[in-house]
Amino acid sequence: MPSAPKDSSAPVLLVCGEDDFAVKRRAREAHSQWCGEGGGFDHDTIDAGAANAGEALRAIGRLHEALQTLPFFGGSKVVWFQGCNFLDDDRTARAAAVSAALGGLAQTLKAFRWDGVRLLVSAGKVDKRKSLYKTLEKLGTVEEFKPLSLEDRDWAAKVEAAALRKARELRKELDDDALGALVNLVGPNLHQLESEVEKLASFAGARPGITRADVESVVSRNKQARAFALADAVGDRDLPRVLRTLDGELWAMQSDRERSEIGLLYGILSKVRAMLLAREMAAAGWLDLAMDFSDRGAFDQFKRQLGRAPADAFPADRKFNPQAMHPFMFFNAFKQCRNYTSAELVRAMELLLDCNRRLVGSSTDPALVLQHTLAQIARREAA
Repeated sequence: MPSAPKDSSAPVLLVCGEDDFAVKRRAREAHSQWCGEGGGFDHDTIDAGAANAGEALRAIGRLHEALQTLPFFGGSKVVWFQGCNFLDDDRTARAAAVSAALGGLAQTLKAFRWDGVRLLVSAGKVDKRKSLYKTLEKLGTVEEFKPLSLEDRDWAAKVEAAALRKARELRKELDDDALGALVNLVGPNLHQLESEVEKLASFAGARPGITRADVESVVSRNKQARAFALADAVGDRDLPRVLRTLDGELWAMQSDRERSEIGLLYGILSKVRAMLLAREMAAAGWLDLAMDFSDRGAFDQFKRQLGRAPADAFPADRKFNPQAMHPFMFFNAFKQCRNYTSAELVRAMELLLDCNRRLVGSSTDPALVLQHTLAQIARREAA
């Protein structure tokens, strides 16, 4: 997400950060706006992606030339130093000639008369200690885009907003179930999110609405978000989906050494623990299980209810403190806890503990252990 800009009318704008997708999108928006405001045809775009010091020096040279060349037809001029990848502290940026050229560029920009000229610089990660960065910041505006991560407490709300915005652009509607499934599958990846919404719009065809079935049919799972899918199926108490998702996870595990049966188990354990905590909070009167989850304002209503619980009612450990958990994740657990009774959730915790013991100390095939445990948890007793 971007840092707050200082002045949109400034002659210089640096758009930077590790969220490459957001940087490119914002730079395109700024460039289009500036060219529209200034009119004219003498705008320059300079490719500043350099594979070595020689290419970096040539890009800096072209920037000097573009700044010194007046618009042929009069009016204003926009210069875009596009995709610069040597403003950080990497090997190219540390080269003596490049470092000196960047220092010289900073001096040029300080003395430059900006009448009718605007400079847009788009870049990846930047070294804020360098004189060029400080000069750009002083002369104009810096917008830094940091990638979303699972550690950001409001990442889900930002992803939801981005998904709805993109869907509206494509004249499609995402219902609540589809939106929740999309967020769980994509995770905090705005680049993939935009691509997935475009896929969904094409898949829906003439239909105005996008459903959860559409999402489950065509959306690819982000690696960060894959851990949600199995736990989410358990929370929904959808046994066929639980077994289908488990098979997919076990298959993917064969080519990914970072994943294990124990890791899957811990993800499910976190989900069941959160559902049990939600049940207990409802029993204490802090959460309303009768809430209408189809209401667009349900998440905000839930957060207000969550704030009603006294802070000293929970331990400091984040695993057992719902107020320290990610609110979106706990909101999903709260919705799903209605699929189980408190007694069933307590039994599920016991089954998962036994599963952990068997995975660690038994020679039984781990896949069979997990399948048996999850089937016992998610299976509904016949009426």
